[in-house]
This record gives sequence, C-alpha cells and structure tokens, in this order.
Amino acid sequence: MIIPLFIECFLVLLVGMVDTFMVSYAGETAVSGVSLVNSLNTVFINLFQALASGGAVVVSQYIGKGDRDKGSEASSQLLMFSTLFSLLLMAGVLAGGRPMLNVLYGAVEPAVMDACVIYLWITTLSYPFMAIYNAGSSVLRSMGRTKETMYISILANIINLVGNYIGIFIMHAGVAGVAWPTTISRIFQAVVITIICWHKENEVHYVLKNIFEWNGDLLKKIFNIAVPNGVENAIFNMVKVALSSVVAGFGTVQTTAHGVAQTIWGISNVSSQAMGPVFVTVIGQYMGAGETGKAEHAFWKLLKLTTLISILWNAVMIFSTPFLMNYYQISAQAKQYVILIVAIHDVFNAFFMPFSGPLGNGLRAAGDVRFTMIWAIVASVGGRLALTYILACGFGMGVIGVTIAMVSDWVIRGIIYTVRLKGGIWKTKKVI
Repeated sequence: MIIPLFIECFLVLLVGMVDTFMVSYAGETAVSGVSLVNSLNTVFINLFQALASGGAVVVSQYIGKGDRDKGSEASSQLLMFSTLFSLLLMAGVLAGGRPMLNVLYGAVEPAVMDACVIYLWITTLSYPFMAIYNAGSSVLRSMGRTKETMYISILANIINLVGNYIGIFIMHAGVAGVAWPTTISRIFQAVVITIICWHKENEVHYVLKNIFEWNGDLLKKIFNIAVPNGVENAIFNMVKVALSSVVAGFGTVQTTAHGVAQTIWGISNVSSQAMGPVFVTVIGQYMGAGETGKAEHAFWKLLKLTTLISILWNAVMIFSTPFLMNYYQISAQAKQYVILIVAIHDVFNAFFMPFSGPLGNGLRAAGDVRFTMIWAIVASVGGRLALTYILACGFGMGVIGVTIAMVSDWVIRGIIYTVRLKGGIWKTKKVI
C-alpha cells in the first residue's frame, strides 16, 4: 500500500505547488490570492476527507469482519451523503464567498482581494467532485487497493500541468489560468474513481439501490467517526485560516513567502500523509476482526516505519528548498523567509508528525475518536493559535513565529497520542 500512496500524495500536493509556482509568473499579488484561498479551501476539503475517513473506518472493519454486503452498503451510503453535503457547501460558498473573504482578508491589497475572489469562485465549483473522489478513494484504500488512486492522480496532474501552462503562458489568464485546470482535473478524478468503484468484482462496491436510500444505522456508524474527526479538522483548519488572516497583515512579502512555504510544507508532509490511510486500513481491519493484539503490534511497526521514512524525506526537502527557490518569480527577501521557515517546519515534521498525524489516524480507526478530537482541539487552540499571537504578534516574529507555533501543535499531539497508545484504552472501543 505504502509506495502507491506515497506517490499519490506527492502528486496530489504537487497540484497546489504547480499552481503557486506557475501563478508566480503573474506576480506576487496573484500568489498571495491563491495561497489565501487555498487556506480557506482546505477547511472545506478536510470536511470531505473527514467524512471519507469515517466511511473508510467502517468499510475497513466490515472487510475485516468478512461482511462484504454491509461493506458495499456502507460505501454506497458514503457516496450518497458526500455528494449531497458537498453540493450544499458549494452553494453556500458561491452565495457568500465575497463577504466571507472580506471578513477574513479585508486588510489585503485590492489586487490581492480580486485574485482571491476569482480563484475561490472557480475552485468552489470542484467541491462536489472532490467529495466524490475522496469517497471513492477511501473505499479502494479500505481494500488495500492504492495503485488505482495513484494512476488517477498521475493523469490528473498531467491534466493540471498542461492546463496551467496553457492558462498562464498562452492565454495569460492569471489566477483563472490555474484555477480552471485544477477544477477540470478534479472532475476527471471523480468520474474515473466512481466508475472503478461500481465494478462488482471488487471486494466492496457501489450498489445503485443503496445510493438512493437512507440507512440511518449505517450512516450513524460513519458519523460516529466522521463527526468528531470533522469537528477536529474544522477547528484545526479554522485556526489555520485565522492565522492566514494574521499573516496577511504582515505585508505582501511575508504573505507570499508563507504561501509558497505552505506548498513546500505539503510536499514535506507526504511521508506522514501517505501513511495515514495505511494505519486506517490495517488497524481498522484488525479491529473489525477482533484481533486487538495484532492491531497493537501493527501500530508500533507502522510507527517505526513512518518515522524512518519521514526523517529521510524531510531531509531531502530541507536541502532541496534553496534549489527550488531559483525557479520562483518572487523577491529575494521572500525567498529567504521561505528557506528559513521550511527548515523549521521540516525538522519538527520529521520527528513529531508521525506521532501526531498517522498515529491519530490509527486511533480513530480503532474507534477512539472523541479522545483524539479533544486533544487535537487543545493542541490547535492552546498551542498553535495562542503561541502565534504571542510569538508572531507580541514578539514581532512574523511568519517565523507562526511556524514555531504550528510545530508546537504536533509536539503536544504526538506526546498525548503516544501515551494513549501505550495505555491500551483504545482496544475497548467499538465501531461496528
């Protein structure tokens, strides 16, 4: 599972990096607009991922139990609800997007705000397709089938890359030139993965009649995982949006540096992000089968592997960042900020993210969702948010203070989750 997931996560995050890199040729105001909206979009995207994660846990446990019919029904219900939820969210953002941007980023320059509005409006149209893709990819990963999602991501990135080139360098469409290819690539992903999930030879698959019915019992099982996970992700990303509005007040240079660094941070986090679904599938299937001893053994084995991969990958990213900066059309001062805050991020990401992200996914797969939700909120608000205002604003450290506050979040979560794993209370939780 790991190698295809690693490649897929890298390619998915490469979409954002390519957008930021190519739009840099349209000027720093365009870069700032794209980065600010991507922070906002991440809040909504993570809601889709939280819902898909809830479905993945339930489907994985049914597979571990050997109940394929229930697994297929759960996957169909996940597709149905994900589609409805994303359509409602899309309508809300399209209706209230401009006022929302004014509230969050009213302090930015008018040109940056114009870029924000254009990028938000176009990418919001892709919400339903992202939700459908997340639902389908979670179903395939629950079966341990990660090659399909990897191939889809490769093709989607080719579409995005070609589209960006046409939009920026041929049509000179600026922000819109990167927004439309991103949306089109997400439509492609949704269509292809849905076709794959219909195949009846799959261990679990979509069933038409189950998509058009409301199974409250199954949805409750999915929501029991998805809602706490969604609340956790929503608060975490709302904190990130709040902090991006703080960053916007530091001026265009630091806002641009933070936006570029975020895309590189995403690539740096590929190692841990790729391992998250592995934890969900392996731990979920063992817990569904009632094999808590094997689940505990898998936890520690996967943690060791994740940490090793994370250290090696983040070392590569630290040494690659100065080279990458040669290709960004941003000021020398912005490049210096990027190199520094990427280095801070990646050192802590290498050693603490495996115990914060993937371990948290594993505990959720075991059904220990309320505990992870509570402590994630404490770490986000008490660590990241509070320290940002103390360091970035109070001590005038700017984006450097924001970065230090961010990594403190992972340290807090990593320590708490490791203690929880050793305590063994997670073994008593039930999902199905």
